[in-house]
Amino acid sequence: MSPPFRLRAAALTACAVLLPALLAGCGADAEDGSADLTQQELDWQACPAPSEAQGGGPAPSPLPGGTAWQCATMKVPLDWDEPEGDTIGLALIRARTSGRASERIGSLIFNFGGPGGSGVTALPAFGEDYATLRTRYDLVSFDPRGVGRSAPVICENNRQLDAYFQQDATPDDGTERAELLDNTKGFNAACEKNSARVLPHVRTTETARDLGLMRQVLGDDELHYFGISYGTELGGVYAHLFPKKVGRAVFDAVVDPTQNPEQSSLGQARGFQLALDNYAEHCVSQVEDCPVGDSAQDVKDRIAKFLRDLDAEPIPGIAPRELTQTAATGGIAQALYSQDLWGFLTDGLEEAYNGDGTILMVLSDSLNGRNQDGEYSNLVPANVSINCADDKPRYRTEDVERSLPEFRAASELFGEYLAWGLIGCTDWAVPGAADHPEVSAPGAAPILVIGNTGDPATPYEGARRMAQALGEGVGVELTYEGQGHGAYNSRNRCVQDAVHGYLLDGEVPRAGTVCSEQAPDRS
Repeated sequence: MSPPFRLRAAALTACAVLLPALLAGCGADAEDGSADLTQQELDWQACPAPSEAQGGGPAPSPLPGGTAWQCATMKVPLDWDEPEGDTIGLALIRARTSGRASERIGSLIFNFGGPGGSGVTALPAFGEDYATLRTRYDLVSFDPRGVGRSAPVICENNRQLDAYFQQDATPDDGTERAELLDNTKGFNAACEKNSARVLPHVRTTETARDLGLMRQVLGDDELHYFGISYGTELGGVYAHLFPKKVGRAVFDAVVDPTQNPEQSSLGQARGFQLALDNYAEHCVSQVEDCPVGDSAQDVKDRIAKFLRDLDAEPIPGIAPRELTQTAATGGIAQALYSQDLWGFLTDGLEEAYNGDGTILMVLSDSLNGRNQDGEYSNLVPANVSINCADDKPRYRTEDVERSLPEFRAASELFGEYLAWGLIGCTDWAVPGAADHPEVSAPGAAPILVIGNTGDPATPYEGARRMAQALGEGVGVELTYEGQGHGAYNSRNRCVQDAVHGYLLDGEVPRAGTVCSEQAPDRS
């Protein structure tokens, strides 16, 4: 959330799943020049502990019932325009189906978003949530090119990133603006210095071609796919490139494929403001008094004043770092990704108002991919690299200043942050591909497209536009009237029944189906 790094979807958290524009594709599958790679056999082994670039931590524990996670590396062309040239390795993870072999459909491949999120660490974190889907599929995910263990983009070191995320991301004068621009240039230059080989090859079109190869190596005739957040854009691009190779697919927390980066960021400003409005209303509607405001407007006014005060004088965060205005805003945004984190946000605000910024700093660190040991995953470098390789527009300070009134009107709290985030690609070493992704997929199998009316990061309107862009008879829209980023993991029975009906039994729900928010089914 902290500019100049721009999350057009979301970073992974304990409760929420963590975007790009592309050239028009063609209809060929991965066989075009990569026949040798389609014949490779994966050497599945016990999964190691995640690398620093993946976020660190212990090796994934077996699923309930004892099924162990297995990991492998798949070779893909570094440059899909030269498929017989140099290769890189993509890290994969899977859990074999729990059902009978006769009922197995194939592999269900997940992408959890970002861009920049490690699927190898995300799938085990959410594995139990997909137990029903595992009755007929092997669950599979991967680190996309440039991410985690898959030729990761590396930019600045941990100490430099600590300083990078402490900077003032909403400059008030020429001096602060020059400092922000210098820091952005420094970060981008470090990416070019440390990752020049991979930067030109992390576009979403190339990752979509990796999916085509993955499908073949896993032995499936069609790609069965579950894309979340940025993963919906990746899935749409795959469907455009290979419409006849789309199997059963679900898009959840859907990216709007019709928008350029400025439009997307402006929509996100409105989305986060809506989520903040909903949080404030929820807090003051509880039986007990809301500890951070007497009314919904008071909650928002106090947050705004608190952030203005931090701009002048930060408070203690996680020593030796202070909670700055930038870090606090990022922490608040992170909590708005999931209603499960709203109580944590209330606690964090209450403590921060009393001079302790620990909880908001923890939330901010989660957004930026920093663990408790002070090590950063490569979420942010990968996010910037993929966005900048995909997005053709390059915005300068005069563009931001022109757009600031509209962004401020969209959100007093988040507007300026997202507006200044547009400069992140200005001095990037690799040109962007296009204004927005091409996802039209005439002739593809139906794709279930789920939009959440309270989604902050991928606003609800994007689901309808994705369904329309996929084409008549392809995009099937379902609405979830709920809160947070994504619908399936809300545990809403109506949403899950629709997803299970399609992925497991091939039953396409009626277009326009609406699922209302309800208490989660935890049985």
